[in-house]
Amino acid sequence: MNTFLSEVRETVFAHRDSTFGPLPPLLLGLTVVTGLVDSFSYLVLGHVFVANMTGNVVFLAFALVGAPGFSIPASLTALGAFGLGAVIGGRMGSTLAKHRARLLSTCTMIQAFFMTVSVVLAGLSGTTVTAGFRYGLIVVLGVSMGIQNAAARNLAVPDLTTTVLTMTITGITADGPIAGRTGAKAGRRGLTVVAMFLGAVVGALLIVHSETVYPLAIALVMVGSVSGVTRVLGASDPPWSEVRG
Repeated sequence: MNTFLSEVRETVFAHRDSTFGPLPPLLLGLTVVTGLVDSFSYLVLGHVFVANMTGNVVFLAFALVGAPGFSIPASLTALGAFGLGAVIGGRMGSTLAKHRARLLSTCTMIQAFFMTVSVVLAGLSGTTVTAGFRYGLIVVLGVSMGIQNAAARNLAVPDLTTTVLTMTITGITADGPIAGRTGAKAGRRGLTVVAMFLGAVVGALLIVHSETVYPLAIALVMVGSVSGVTRVLGASDPPWSEVRG
C-alpha cells in the first residue's frame, strides 16, 4: 500500500528534479483528453474512435462484413487522419528530439490548433451532425490525437502513452504479486486508467445531458494548458527537459 501511494504521489506531484520532471502529470492530463475526445467521437460521430486505433481496425472489420452501425469510410478516415497526425508529431520529434519541453509544448500547440477547429465545427454542426461535419470532425480530431500519441511516444515516459491501456492493464496484473512479481507499478498505471475513465465519464455525461461541444471545449482548454505550462517550466532548460546520451 505504501508503494502504491508513493507511486501515485510521485506521478501526480512529480518533483522537478526527477528524471522526467513534470511530464508525468502533464501526460496524465492528456490521457483525460483522450477519454473526452473518444467519448465525443463514438457517441456523436458514430461507431468510430479518433484516438484508439485498435478499435477502428476492429470496427473496419465489422463494417466489411456488413455489421449495422459501422462505416468503412469513417474508420478509414480516422485511421488516415491519425496517421497524418502521427507524421506531424514524428517530424516534431525528429526536430526537437533533444529537448522534451519544447517537443511537448510545440506538439500540444499544434494539437490545440486542430482542437480549436473541432470546437468550431462541433458548434456549427449542432446536435445532429451531418455527413460533412462528421468527416471534418473525424479528420481534425484524428490528426490532433495522432500528434499527441507521437509526442508521447517520443517522450517515452514509462506507462504514460496517453492512449493505449491494454498493456497498462496487463502490466498491473502480470507484474503484480499474484503473478509472483513485484514490478506492477500499480500506482502510476492505475492513474492512467482512472484518467481515461474520468475523461470518458465527463464527456459522456456532457453529451447525454448537456451540449455535445463541451467535451471538445474542455479538451481544448486542457491541451492548451499543457502547452503553456510546459513552455513556462521548460523555458530555463531544466535537466528534465534535456535528453542526454
